[in-house]
Amino acid sequence: MSVLGFEELYERHALEVYRYIARRHIGNDSQDLTSDVFVIALQKIESIPIGSELPWLYRTAWNVLANAHRKNEPIPTDFVLSEVEPDCADEVITNDQLSRAWKLVPDKDREVLRLAAWEGLNGKELAQALGISEGGAGAALSRARASLRKAWEQQN
Repeated sequence: MSVLGFEELYERHALEVYRYIARRHIGNDSQDLTSDVFVIALQKIESIPIGSELPWLYRTAWNVLANAHRKNEPIPTDFVLSEVEPDCADEVITNDQLSRAWKLVPDKDREVLRLAAWEGLNGKELAQALGISEGGAGAALSRARASLRKAWEQQN
């Protein structure tokens, strides 16, 4: 990819990456974290797989978030919730029963479900985002769904 390729990458996916981060991170620095993802993308522009740019960006965002959370800095409390664009996924989670079941699902399974359902990744893209084979991604999605189903049944 060229510099023009990076600009196109940013224009096409910046909002999706921001929303991905904002759904997983409490704080007022989601824009900064999104910028960090695109700094890494610019540095590694030649190694981003063509046709799988968004899954690559999601994997990079996951790593950026993990690094930010490892810093163990206090969570900022000066943000205004009304400034965050509402997401339909948030409305689903407001269902108390689903929310309780969701909390019983292991973190890794929750991320697989988010990538598939909320981010809309297909099998190949899911594999790319998780850094595993396509067969492994299918198995991970199946396990994650079973985990959520079991947690749901425990709530009833």
